[in-house]
Amino acid sequence: MQTDIDPRHLIGRKAFDRNGTRIGTIDEVYLDDATGAPEWAAIRTGLFSRDAFVPLEPSDLVDGALHVPFDRTLIRDAPDFGVGRHLSPEQELQLYHHYGLDLAAPPPLPDRDFGKLAGNDKPA
Repeated sequence: MQTDIDPRHLIGRKAFDRNGTRIGTIDEVYLDDATGAPEWAAIRTGLFSRDAFVPLEPSDLVDGALHVPFDRTLIRDAPDFGVGRHLSPEQELQLYHHYGLDLAAPPPLPDRDFGKLAGNDKPA
């Protein structure tokens, strides 16, 4: 998705699935804790006034509407964490798995061979 869009301007926009079927209206936008970039949209589906979380990447904003590359059924079956609260890393992971999106593995920790064993003053 375009990263230069103010997330506040997404709220109230219509959202459509990959087939062009209307899903609902964007209620809230959730930002990545580390980068501050828009990461998730909560879409009011109209089904019992429930909000479904959808990833903003790889979604597109086209002609003022959000187009999500997933089927409406998959979106409506997304885990429900309620809106207005912070998404925990575990909840985000559940959502990524639900949508079949792979998270990049964290970079490996640097190999730090200091040449000494714990409790031993001699180099290894």
